Amino acid sequence: MTEQPTSFERPQGADPAEGRGALLRTPKPATTPALPAQARAEGASCGPGTATPCGQGKDGRGTQSPVGKGKEPPVNGPEHSQPATTEPGAHRPRPAPDAVPPRPASEAVPPRPGPEAIPPQPGAEQERTADRTPGGQERRTGRGLPPGRPMPMRRDGDRLRFVGAATRRIARGLDLDEIVMGLCRATVPTFSDAILVYLRDPLPVGDERPTGPVVLRLRRTDRIPEDRDTEGVLLPPAFDPEPEPSALAELSSLTTELCEVRPGGALNEVLRGVRPVFADAPAARAALPELLGDCAETVVPSGQHAILAPLRGRRRVIGAALFLRRPERLAFEGDDLLVAAQLATHSALGIDKAVLYGREAYIADELQRTMLPETLPRPTGVRLASRYLPAAETARVGGDWYDAIPLPGSRVALVVGDVMGHSMTSAAIMGQLRTTAQTLAGLDLPPQEVLHHLDEQAQRLGTDRMATCLYAVYDPVTHRITIANAGHPPPVLLHLGGRAEVLRVPPGAPIGVGGVDFEAVELDAPAGATLLLYTDGLVESRLRDVWTGIEQLREKLAATAQLTGPDHPPPLEALCDEVLDMLGPGDRDDDIALLAARFDGIAPSDVAYWRLEPEETAPGQARRLARRALARWDLEDLSDSVELLVSEVVTNAVRYASRPVTLRLLRTDVLRCEVGDDVPQLPRLRQARATDEGGRGLYLVNKLARRWGATRLSTGKVVWFELNRG
Repeated sequence: MTEQPTSFERPQGADPAEGRGALLRTPKPATTPALPAQARAEGASCGPGTATPCGQGKDGRGTQSPVGKGKEPPVNGPEHSQPATTEPGAHRPRPAPDAVPPRPASEAVPPRPGPEAIPPQPGAEQERTADRTPGGQERRTGRGLPPGRPMPMRRDGDRLRFVGAATRRIARGLDLDEIVMGLCRATVPTFSDAILVYLRDPLPVGDERPTGPVVLRLRRTDRIPEDRDTEGVLLPPAFDPEPEPSALAELSSLTTELCEVRPGGALNEVLRGVRPVFADAPAARAALPELLGDCAETVVPSGQHAILAPLRGRRRVIGAALFLRRPERLAFEGDDLLVAAQLATHSALGIDKAVLYGREAYIADELQRTMLPETLPRPTGVRLASRYLPAAETARVGGDWYDAIPLPGSRVALVVGDVMGHSMTSAAIMGQLRTTAQTLAGLDLPPQEVLHHLDEQAQRLGTDRMATCLYAVYDPVTHRITIANAGHPPPVLLHLGGRAEVLRVPPGAPIGVGGVDFEAVELDAPAGATLLLYTDGLVESRLRDVWTGIEQLREKLAATAQLTGPDHPPPLEALCDEVLDMLGPGDRDDDIALLAARFDGIAPSDVAYWRLEPEETAPGQARRLARRALARWDLEDLSDSVELLVSEVVTNAVRYASRPVTLRLLRTDVLRCEVGDDVPQLPRLRQARATDEGGRGLYLVNKLARRWGATRLSTGKVVWFELNRG
């Protein structure tokens, strides 16, 4: 008969913790009476009613080994076995020591000192014989046992191999779910038939002291399928001897999901004890109903068929694990408590580390999210799309950033930058430079002046704070774009016809060098064109230099534009995805920031512009000019509101201005009015008293306009408001 490995005796090369593949088919129940332990250990086979000791024939000589011809002898046989007869092709082991008649006491030979004189372990014979029922069946599986094999987990070596493989599997997990799953898959079915894992809700992080009552939540359950094992052999029903057909479909449906640990309760005492206990212990019998609810008697079998193991992390108990075996299976032993303690300790420490790692990842994600724009604005005459990719999943923060900042006059500033490195320090420096750029943009400084002040700010942050940056300002009215560069890769402009070109802009020196002048260039930005700003992580890697990557990017944009035809530009979101698809397996060495701007512009026919002298007649003149423009645009329905608001804003400007006041109307999806003067003080909305003669102009603007605002310029300010076109 060929030996089959049991669920706890792995064949060569198999992992005893590799889940469900360890439960193998066992032979049919044997009808022979129980044999002496040593005879079974040597693989002897006796027929029913035979009085001859196993391993001997009637003449006292050894019989043929049950392994047969061509098979290796049992590994646990006597060390110096010699065949009684030399029959070709047959291996005859010498009789087992237990089968030899005992010597008289006077002829007893004292054991030889040295390594071979190993004293028998107490209870070893009882352990071997107790593993089988009187009918020769195994108590754990209820089926016959293959002769010559030790019982599952009966030796210290078996437990050590199992604990080593199980802890390795648990240690593979990086997050909480992987660690809990590793614990379940390592123990079922090799160590237990089912497991329930409870964790604190919420899990404490690090040294923080949780407030409120301790609550355990059922995190995961795992069990052997009730109907079949991995080889299709029907298994007995679980736990309850006579369950309902679907009563044990899922353990989670039988137990309570949440359990509050009462101070001074039985469950609290077991968790404080830290050490695993058998379910039949008095403390566990009182704690299990509190943990499982009313179904504790149904789920937990009687006797030593369940172990309750607290999960203790670095500082405190963070949960509990319940290991279960079926009633007809072999019960847990005392040494199994040590195994459960090792599994619980490794799992709890892994969960502690996973929670800390999750908090670190959360902080990194939140930091990166707050450093980058949450949403992009929707300025007039331009559409925007963006992408950001970290260097790796383990390095979620970096120094790359992008930004789009609305400016007065319906203009928009497009910014992309890259701080050296992709660490928390780089992200912090990036946040400071981005905030500085937003502040400088609010002053409406020229692009080269913005880069100059950024360079000074980087030098104040430290001598080794280096960054590259590209700052561009797009004017939808004039269809022009002004660009200044500080050591950044040049942008790529995709025209409406499908032609992609790399814009020729002065490279400049990186921010932080100091003492370098920056130069700005003004270029055409035709309607329908798309400007692509990016960081060097998109075009540079260990496999290609930056100029090779820029050329590949240009070709990718041109090929993508050909798909939509010469008259229709590709959608912005799809274009960004196509650009990122050009990255190969080894092209992710750095963070990637991508900003795409589609220039729609504003047609000259939708713009009305005037210059008004700061005189008392300016408000009336502004009302007449606005009425004519609205009549030309077929927007007479807005005449009353526009005339009233224009009169109030122009009146405030004329009262303090010393130079001509500008008035501009823009017709897009909304009607926008802009009034500029040379006074830098911004107007402030206030509540006028009943006796005040003024102070109600901005109140009317705030009530009637869709939106309004005021922006300070280097030469004064601009007050604007918007109205819906109806």
